[in-house]
Amino acid sequence: MSQPTLAHPSRRRILLVLGAVVLVLAAVNVADKYGPHHTGLIAGPTVAIALVLLARRAGLTWHDLGLSKRTLLPGLKYAVGAVAAVAIVYTIGIALPLTRPAFHDVRYHLHLSAALMTAFIVVPLGTVLLEEVAFRGVLLGLVRRHRGATWASITSSVLFGLWHILPSLRLGHANQAVGAVLGTDLAGTVLTVGCVVAFTALAGALLCELRRRSGSLLASAALHWATNGMGLLFAAALATVRFA
Repeated sequence: MSQPTLAHPSRRRILLVLGAVVLVLAAVNVADKYGPHHTGLIAGPTVAIALVLLARRAGLTWHDLGLSKRTLLPGLKYAVGAVAAVAIVYTIGIALPLTRPAFHDVRYHLHLSAALMTAFIVVPLGTVLLEEVAFRGVLLGLVRRHRGATWASITSSVLFGLWHILPSLRLGHANQAVGAVLGTDLAGTVLTVGCVVAFTALAGALLCELRRRSGSLLASAALHWATNGMGLLFAAALATVRFA
């Protein structure tokens, strides 16, 4: 008589780790939104390191995580190209009257020193490091090991979109263009959150593809930083000129 087949231990362990990662990220998201200012500066690097250790215990290799030395050079090449492309797009966007209002964001009305600190310290350590390690490193690697590359990209991207629900709740009030188009009442807020989730999920898919093509987290992290950090610098520069 044949014995019943049991789930492979490594698969079961990967699923448990996957669930643990999602729960940890949910807790960090809430803490970053409602906790002390710049909670992410401490939580980001700490949780990123913990997630990498957890993934390694689950059997993922450095290559699975996008942290292999072998892919560092290809990742660097993609990173330079990504930063240059974003710089060109933002320069065109801020130069055109039609798209310039998108850079009118009260969150980025900062003095030069504050803008530089936010772009080069807060964004990399408090946002990019954790999100890239979590979504394009650990989650992508875990799901890819269990279900393959396509499901890995879909899962990572959808979770990345949902990750932005809390940060987008006040976006209509902070960004002039968003508030004008979608509104700032309850319906506008719901629509804004839905659009942000969809947009960031698509952005997550692009970051996953960049990570896949380069084999390195460096590439997706560079594009992620350029989108956030350079966007902040452009918006702060525009605000300085506007209110000078």
